[in-house]
Amino acid sequence: MAGRLEGKVAIVTGSGRGIGRGEALLLAKEGCRVIVNDIGGSTAGEGSDTTPADEVVAEIKKAGGDAIANYDSVTSMEGGERMVKAALDKWGRLDILVNNAGILRDRMLFNMAEEEWDAVIAVHLKGHFTVTKHAALVFRQQRSGRIVNTSSESGLGNMGQANYSAAKEGIVGLTRTAALDLGRYGVTANAIRPRAGTRMTISPELREAMERARAAASGQARGGPAAEDPLAQLEALRPELVAPLVTYLCTDAAANVNGRDFIVGGNEISLVSLPGRERTIYREGGWDLDSLDRVFPSTLGAGLRNPMPPAPPKE
Repeated sequence: MAGRLEGKVAIVTGSGRGIGRGEALLLAKEGCRVIVNDIGGSTAGEGSDTTPADEVVAEIKKAGGDAIANYDSVTSMEGGERMVKAALDKWGRLDILVNNAGILRDRMLFNMAEEEWDAVIAVHLKGHFTVTKHAALVFRQQRSGRIVNTSSESGLGNMGQANYSAAKEGIVGLTRTAALDLGRYGVTANAIRPRAGTRMTISPELREAMERARAAASGQARGGPAAEDPLAQLEALRPELVAPLVTYLCTDAAANVNGRDFIVGGNEISLVSLPGRERTIYREGGWDLDSLDRVFPSTLGAGLRNPMPPAPPKE
């Protein structure tokens, strides 16, 4: 049943490829007119190319939808404002914002340069704010709107991604606060933590190696027991499988879903629990160091394990 979002207008940032492309296409299929935003840069955020956004617009129009391309960077307030203005100038309204644009500058924390930190924070965390701020002005005035932000399970901690992890978990905090700030105006804000095989997660070199491994395994299977297909799991995590949840969160049916985040990918969608107290200790007059030294190990610290203990000394 198409047409759930008939007449609505959406902005999807970073929608020239991967997850964003799938979101833009499905929103359009459901009746949305779409601003397809993408600077067309590398996974590190370098360079620019109008082709990715233009190709998605062409694909939407070929299927009978309506879309225009936008090449502004989400890192500037002016870029965010221009996206919103483009929607209002073209169609006179804005109903949906999907923040998806992102880059990677992976490095172990002790090797990370300030520029690598700043670039990732600018695209992910600030990039969510720049467009959301201007969309929120419209949503508040019209007393309706849907915001879907893109976080990551890396926000829970992921080696070599201090910048990305910090930005992605910051996006969840931004989402929860946007839900509180805007909920009274009929606006919802939710976040997803997608699992998908995209150029951000699988480099061309790794994909090529996996394809060679698949070919080798296929040859071995003809002469012996079948080997596990190295690409099977990747193919199950197709980027377009993220789009249905994002689109659902933009419909009237999801009006009661606000300030939450979801893991989505392949066959799975999970509602992530909100942070809460796991254990609590009380002491009249507050805690001093001697009391904590005595009580903490058997209460708050009971059963806690270091997820990355020191390596044993080399012989």
